[in-house]
Amino acid sequence: MTGRVWSVEESLEMPAPPQVVYAALADVRRMVEWSPEVIWVWDRGDRFVGVNRKACWVWFATCRIVTADPGREFAFDNTTLGLPVARWGYRLTPTEQGTLVTEYWTDRRRRGGRRLLAELLGLVFTGTPAARRAAVNRAGMRTTLRRLSADCQRAA
Repeated sequence: MTGRVWSVEESLEMPAPPQVVYAALADVRRMVEWSPEVIWVWDRGDRFVGVNRKACWVWFATCRIVTADPGREFAFDNTTLGLPVARWGYRLTPTEQGTLVTEYWTDRRRRGGRRLLAELLGLVFTGTPAARRAAVNRAGMRTTLRRLSADCQRAA
């Protein structure tokens, strides 16, 4: 039996410099264009609310930006009803052709009763058991990165 996966990373080279990729990612409202789950974002400065959908499930995530290092990294923590859920982020590495973008996700549902409640809410809201979330997120990251790359190519 395979243990639970607590973090996932996917990388893809983009045909744009890090500053351009960072500017796109830091405009969190644009995630609607790239993510297969995000359908709407309410931007409130260093905080935002994302509304997500998968099949018949719709849920929201309250997020707080925790890393905003232009041209290098952008990351945010996701909570639901005040419970820690995950950290999402993007590390940017310059390359000869543009930028290697590494999207990462870390499950923050780790301890005690709050963990169990967060996992139960995740199942109810998203239809995905906690043990499967990493695989679902990996597939979503691949889609997100491909769409972001296509946007960067059009902008170049």
